[in-house]
Amino acid sequence: MTKHVAVLYGGWSNEREVSLSTGRECGAALERAGYQVSLIDVGRDIATQLADVKPDVAFNALHGRYGEDGMVQGVLEVMGIPYTHSGVLASALAMDKHQSKMLFKSAGIPVTDHIIAHRDEIAGKHQMPPPYVIKPYNDGSSVGVFIVKTGTTHPPQEILRSDWKGDDHLMVERYIPGRELTCAVMGGVALGVTEIVTDLHFYNYEAKYEVGGSEHLLPAPVSPKIYQTVQKLALKAHEVLGCRGITRTDFRYMEHAGREGELICLEINTQPGMTQTSLVPELAKHAGHGFEELVSWIVEDASCNR
Repeated sequence: MTKHVAVLYGGWSNEREVSLSTGRECGAALERAGYQVSLIDVGRDIATQLADVKPDVAFNALHGRYGEDGMVQGVLEVMGIPYTHSGVLASALAMDKHQSKMLFKSAGIPVTDHIIAHRDEIAGKHQMPPPYVIKPYNDGSSVGVFIVKTGTTHPPQEILRSDWKGDDHLMVERYIPGRELTCAVMGGVALGVTEIVTDLHFYNYEAKYEVGGSEHLLPAPVSPKIYQTVQKLALKAHEVLGCRGITRTDFRYMEHAGREGELICLEINTQPGMTQTSLVPELAKHAGHGFEELVSWIVEDASCNR
């Protein structure tokens, strides 16, 4: 019997548009792979939407809050619908950058210094010497990120705007210069390592999702030792949080003359983008898994109690 897959996409987070793209592309690929597919633009009545569709599996193509932070995973657990990607706890921990960094640090995964502060405090004075980064500690896709450069006299005042859509508390962390590296884990196996090259200050929303926003070098042109270390750390990050299915972990690599340099883990993504400019489909293809095979694997890996 053909498996009926409900692709959960859209939603109401800051990453709605990206989720719509991910959902459409994954849904089309699943249909090509022979599955019956129902696209569900997720609303706050998601339980009713799912009850009406009655799927065998939920393919979670949501990004950001409510879809990537354990909330929709909890709904699916209560309803007994097998679902993809990580479970409730791992999703919540990965989305909370403060908690995940604390766990990474305790496991020996290198992270950078940070503090959590109210946006009034952050806008009032430098919370650490520039350069540093201000960003949400519980959101994704580089939404609402500010880089405060060396020599900047005042913190950015944009975070005090009346139409501010993020939380009142934000993360301030030391800015890490260097090269951007990323590695995906698929079913407990670390895939290749990609270097992301962009003309922008960092791998921001535009660099991630606009065609031509960044260049992906796969395999990353780094030494075998650094390449293998990134793979090892990505797998450890995946395991430390108890992740399942597919994840992608991002790093900064600071080269030093005559030495191997320093790797810093930035964050882990439990539901990486799956669009035409996304990294995970490229990494999977490099490992020999076409797009239809990749999304099929994700569906077949689905379960409850993740």
